[in-house]
Amino acid sequence: MATMKAVGLYCYLPIDNSESLLDLQLEKPSATGRDLLIRVKAVAVNPVDYKVRSPKEKIEDNPKILGWDVAGIVEEVGPDCMLFQPGDEVYYAGDITRQGGNSEFHLVDERIVGKKPRSLDFAQAAALPLTTITAYEALFDRMNISRDPNENKNKTLLIIGAAGGVGSIAIQLAKKAGLTVIGTASRAESIAWAKEQGADHIINHFEEFVPQLKQVGFETVHYILCLNTTEKYWVNMADAIAPQGKICSIVETDVPLNLTLLKNKSATFVWEMMFTRSMFQTEDMIEQHKLLNEVADLIDSKIIKTTLNKRLSPINAVNLRKAHSLLETGKSIGKIVVENF
Repeated sequence: MATMKAVGLYCYLPIDNSESLLDLQLEKPSATGRDLLIRVKAVAVNPVDYKVRSPKEKIEDNPKILGWDVAGIVEEVGPDCMLFQPGDEVYYAGDITRQGGNSEFHLVDERIVGKKPRSLDFAQAAALPLTTITAYEALFDRMNISRDPNENKNKTLLIIGAAGGVGSIAIQLAKKAGLTVIGTASRAESIAWAKEQGADHIINHFEEFVPQLKQVGFETVHYILCLNTTEKYWVNMADAIAPQGKICSIVETDVPLNLTLLKNKSATFVWEMMFTRSMFQTEDMIEQHKLLNEVADLIDSKIIKTTLNKRLSPINAVNLRKAHSLLETGKSIGKIVVENF
């Protein structure tokens, strides 16, 4: 039986517990159907990793593998695959209903995999898929923003949490689409990072939005992308959104939201979850393959850049615990990637 290295868990524990993520030896899987078997070269961490890992009573009989941002090389293709061949370099975010990518080899449906940008190394590429799919779907699928810059000449987008992983790529995609981007950030380094990604204006998310928007010349904004505590910013968003504007959030809430605040403005509220297509095997699953390829071309054309900000090596339990700890502070900027087994 061929084996592989992996990092996983049996118990759901705080990240400062050495048992929270473990170095493991597991059976190497094989590709069937439309699955690709990927030789993993780099993985990024996202809030979904620590949310899935968060302490709870459950104990796993078989180890749970996290990790939903991978760059690697196709090792083997299933008999029904049509998009890739062994040896292809790829990047993808995977499927929350399956094992994650924190292992030497990983199975993934080819319809949610893109060709790796040629101009990036594996760590730079691994920083992108989950946040890129999230930002792209939020802007262009959920809020139906046009990708034609001519149609967005006077349109404004407010991004709450602009310096994080999703914010960093959302700024770039929105600027390419011709929007004026206002980001929220509160620290000198996060403000600098958001501006480096292309944000036109920065406001502070700890203060009321509307007075700050007026200071930079806007009464309201056409679109809002909420990447942080939805309920905390709900009233601010309702005040700041333009009549007939659209708000999209990616952050679940434990409390009911007062949708009536949006009624007089006929404003739209919509959720984005990038795992929806793979989780429900939707007919348009292949759209994630297409958008990752499109973004790879934009990167190779120097129109968009990687959001990688910190590298750790090698891929092992110690470094993944360190990456989780950094992410759990809520203050990380850009993306943290762990590379090489």
